[in-house]
Amino acid sequence: MDDIDNPQQLRASVATYNQVIFPHPEDGTMLLALERKATVLKDGSVSVRSQPFGGGVRILNPGPLQAIIGKIQFDSERSKQERDFRILIPPSKWELIKEYCLHQLEFDDADEIEIESGPDRELTEEFMDAINVKLNPMQYTVEPLGFVIENNPVRSKNDYALGQLTVHLYRVYKVQIVDLTLCKVMWSVSQLYSDQDLGEHALQNFENGGKGRANTMLTLPLSQVRESYLALSPELRYRKIMIDNHELEESVLVVLEGVDVPQYQRM
Repeated sequence: MDDIDNPQQLRASVATYNQVIFPHPEDGTMLLALERKATVLKDGSVSVRSQPFGGGVRILNPGPLQAIIGKIQFDSERSKQERDFRILIPPSKWELIKEYCLHQLEFDDADEIEIESGPDRELTEEFMDAINVKLNPMQYTVEPLGFVIENNPVRSKNDYALGQLTVHLYRVYKVQIVDLTLCKVMWSVSQLYSDQDLGEHALQNFENGGKGRANTMLTLPLSQVRESYLALSPELRYRKIMIDNHELEESVLVVLEGVDVPQYQRM
């Protein structure tokens, strides 16, 4: 039997993903903002992909989680240093971990928070990386959109845990940018580089001794993204798609309410 059907160990990834939206500066059309990333791969080729803003939640108090699974085994040294909820678990523990996370991620009592529940830290870091803007809480509003769970393990695309069989739990938020100046900046930055341009920046970074990466932002009409997925039958939606010559990761589906796929359970 293939190990994907009967794994001895799973990587459990708990993260926030954000539907970042803002009105077009000229016509008011609602735009979806995505993180666009170019990476030089080991074979020298370049991957350019766009995905929702967000990232792993942090484990703030490991004690209760250890009571469920014993010693916490992180998926990488990076996750251990960051205390990211990207851990290796026996498959039999996934249901207990889901129950624990669903409960904790809805806690509002700051004195009892055991895992990070809000989108703000990751969003601030990623906006700085993508458009060199220090985001502040007065520039956006946050509305919870529920949870998305991926119970069937898939191979990780994370550089630090490449290929590991992973189950996911996402806390999803709608983040609306309300600062009009920031809206103009976001839209303008999105127009600066094609995916090919971004890939060349990553190659240049690699040749100059860097990690071979380059980040920016992609903005597309929210309705166009939704309609592109809805044009496909549900069983065909869970894949990368091309929109206006940009490749969107299947993870974009996480932040699109009402666009259902068999792989995701919405709560």
